[in-house]
Order: sequence, then C-alpha cells, then structure tokens
Amino acid sequence: MNAAQFLTPEIYAWLIIPLLIGLARICDVSLGTMRIICIGRGYKWVAPLLGFFEILVWLLAMKQIMENLTNIFYYLVYAGGFAVGTYVGMYIEEKLAIGIRSIRVITSRDASQLIDYLRSEDYGVTTVDAQGATGPVSVIFTVVNRSDIEEVIGVINRFNPNAFYTIEDIKSVKEGVFPINHSPIRGDYFNLLRMRKKGK
Repeated sequence: MNAAQFLTPEIYAWLIIPLLIGLARICDVSLGTMRIICIGRGYKWVAPLLGFFEILVWLLAMKQIMENLTNIFYYLVYAGGFAVGTYVGMYIEEKLAIGIRSIRVITSRDASQLIDYLRSEDYGVTTVDAQGATGPVSVIFTVVNRSDIEEVIGVINRFNPNAFYTIEDIKSVKEGVFPINHSPIRGDYFNLLRMRKKGK
C-alpha cells in the first residue's frame, strides 16, 4: 500500500487534520504562555517575537476549524490542544528557568556559616538583626538567578535546616553581586536559546 492509497479522505479528515490542529494548538498556546511570562519579566524583544509566531500558528489552526464547522471532533481536538499547550508552555518555562528571584531567610540560629558560604560562592548577601516572635533573629537577603534557586536552597538547608525562607520574583535588577558567569541579564537571554536540565 503506497501513501496515496493510505491517505483516504476518511483518514485525512479524522486523523491528519485533527492531528495538525492539535499540534498547532499546542504550539501556539505554548508560545502564548511563554510570551505572557516574558511580558511579566520585561523581555521586550522576546515577547513580540513569540507573539508573531503564536498568532501565525493560531491562524493556521483556525483556518482548518472554520473550514470544518460541522465536525464536533475538531472542536474537541482544538480544546485538548489548548489544555496540553498550557502545560507544555509551563514545562518549557520551568526548564528554561529564566528570571531572577529574591530569597529572604529568617533564622534564630547562628547564620555566620551560611552567610560566609554564600559570600565565598560570590552571592551578594545582606544581613539584618531583627526581633522575631520568639526572640532575636537574623534576616538574610540575597538575589539569585532562578536557575540557581535549588542550589541556594540546598545551602540554606545544609547550614540552617529549620530556617524560614521566602522566594519572590523580581522583574529587574541593577548592579548587585552575582557568581562569575551568572549575570542575571546575560544568563536569562542565554537560557532562552537552550533548554536547561533541571538541577544543572
């Protein structure tokens, strides 16, 4: 059986077109998710580029839907592609690990080892002596690339395992102290061009 015999009108209508619609929807929603994230984080040149390809792929999918308005199966595939595309977009964004975050650590234990270690690894650290609910505490602030979050949390758990900490997104940063080759700007744009393996 050759390809011409295999691609009957029924197979084309019930397999090929739905598959293309689903894939197109996954692509355009993934791009849309990434675009929204880039807008929120101030990547002014990346967001419009993603938006261009997002709407282009969406138009291709909508063209097939509009030509087959009586086929309810296409609607289900379209909706399913939207759901999967949302997940895929979030997964890609997580792997890229773009952006910078602020970590705030509050501990009642001696934090000198934690502070010294972070500084030895070239992380900028600011400390404040404060009063907590149960007594004196140390408040430690540091700003890191999102790709370094797991490493820094591991350090916190190693030196102060019971410390309370919060992690917050930061839209932009100026100046600051970062490990060598971990520039928050250069690192983010580089990550946009390649997938990062989690934990590396």
